[in-house]
Amino acid sequence: MQGVLVLILIAVWAAVMWLGFAYVFPVLFPVTLVVAGGAALGLYYLHACRTLAPSTLEGPSPVAAPDVAYRNYLLSQVWRDWWTITRTVVPKVWTTASRTVVGLTRTMLLGGPWGFFAFPVWLALCAGIAAAAVPAAVFVLALTVLYGLLAAVGLACWLACVLVLAAVERGFMAYGRILQTCPHPFCYERIALPEYECPGCGARHPRLAPGAAGAFRHVCRCGARLPTTVPLGRFRLAAYCPHCGGRLPERIGRVRVEPLPFVGGPAAGKTTFMVLGIRALHARAHAAGGRLSFVERRHAEAYAAAMREFQRGGRLAKTGPELPLATMVDVEVPDRQGTGRARRILYLFDPAGEHYTGATEVESLRYLDHGEALVFVVDPFALPQVRRALTGKERELVDRAAMSSDEDPADTLQRVLNELRSRPDRGRQKRVAVVVTKTDLLARTEIGRGLDDGVREWLAGVGLGNTVRTLEQVAGRVRYFASGLGAEPADVAELLTWAAGLAPGTAPADAPPAAEAPEPPGTAPLRAPWPVRGRGAERVPAGYRLGRLAVLGGLSLLTVGTVAGAAVAAAQRLSDLTMLAHPPF
Repeated sequence: MQGVLVLILIAVWAAVMWLGFAYVFPVLFPVTLVVAGGAALGLYYLHACRTLAPSTLEGPSPVAAPDVAYRNYLLSQVWRDWWTITRTVVPKVWTTASRTVVGLTRTMLLGGPWGFFAFPVWLALCAGIAAAAVPAAVFVLALTVLYGLLAAVGLACWLACVLVLAAVERGFMAYGRILQTCPHPFCYERIALPEYECPGCGARHPRLAPGAAGAFRHVCRCGARLPTTVPLGRFRLAAYCPHCGGRLPERIGRVRVEPLPFVGGPAAGKTTFMVLGIRALHARAHAAGGRLSFVERRHAEAYAAAMREFQRGGRLAKTGPELPLATMVDVEVPDRQGTGRARRILYLFDPAGEHYTGATEVESLRYLDHGEALVFVVDPFALPQVRRALTGKERELVDRAAMSSDEDPADTLQRVLNELRSRPDRGRQKRVAVVVTKTDLLARTEIGRGLDDGVREWLAGVGLGNTVRTLEQVAGRVRYFASGLGAEPADVAELLTWAAGLAPGTAPADAPPAAEAPEPPGTAPLRAPWPVRGRGAERVPAGYRLGRLAVLGGLSLLTVGTVAGAAVAAAQRLSDLTMLAHPPF
């Protein structure tokens, strides 16, 4: 009797197994596969939205605030976002699937005698859950490919923009022959790229150029968006020397800096000629429809004090012994063709004459390394031959009216030329202006009467013939000029514009006569400051937001495509099963 019962149970079990694998398993397995895959997909998409949707620095994938500027999203943060999503979802899917399989096993197989009959159902459910790992892995791989494709396309566009912008700026700098140097004492270095100050928080950006932090804009740690090139407006930011930290002139990088050293011994009249030159250049620029402005207020104040001293008939105070800060003058005049503007930032270096009295002192004047022009100021009464030619009465007149030194101008120039020869170009100068000062006083002496025959000939006749020939060998062009308190301002302005490399035009013939140039020249801002615009320090940059939305959009399309494909496949499978169950014949 027991044997018969066992046979019946075996027959029933076999029938149940046949029914389960023939009818239940083919239906339950794909349904479980679709449900498990859909659950994994939904979980992945949910965490992707949580990771990519936030626009603040905090979130599942936090964005670290940078020291200075944010890096391009596609260089690092995009992969942090991918890793955050992956490391969150994959363990959670694995844990959920494992717990479900263990729970089904305990409930269906080990929960009682019916476990022998529930095997097809258990196998269909567990196999469906396990098989769902394949489409889930394919989906994760597709998402990784999507990330890689987005990063590759974005980085290619970014690199193209970086190269184009860098080429445009290089072309702009080359076309304008833009030179950038530091005007501050103990530095005087040539500058490839200044440090720029963020107008929002004051942070210094040492590499504000197309690069890893952005092509068109860099985003400061405070959220302000800053231009990366001069044509895009970088010159509107406050600039600082990267070597010494000193403030640089406005518009640096947009206008060529022209170092113009005044070379001469003690009491040669360098400061006097420089002040007279600024006044003449200011009047010339104003008359031509241009302008001249001091970069720093202290220089405008020093100039105004010097002009008041001239009006009182006094002498200017002797220049101090410290290394000079360049007197920075921004000049803009119409060009000779009348189609544009000729612009320069002039660095007028006027050190004490004692800096030219020794080789070591001259070596400290590092600004000589960068210029292509200089003004050689000659005190005629410092020339040995002139001093010997003066009569007692003339000597008394000179001593009473002006100061002079015992430093031979030929020795001064030789020291400067020796220092210039250490340059790669062996000290070549494009333009040298030789200025003989105190000619109003020199004309009252016998030896000074020959000055009317020409400054060059007069210098050669008083012992500077070798010096003149040496200058004409190292300079492309040399001009000679006789200067005194009565020198014509137009002639002084013409000499300085030539030495500075400017080619100013004149006002149009039909233009109304210009008013007298205001004295002293102002220090008005020469460019509009860069406006502070951005998303704020607590929010991610717009590039990060755009990148995340692009990834989320691609993920949404991938999710919709996957769901649609799964639905079509399920419908096709159901149709096949229906055909098998109810054949047409």
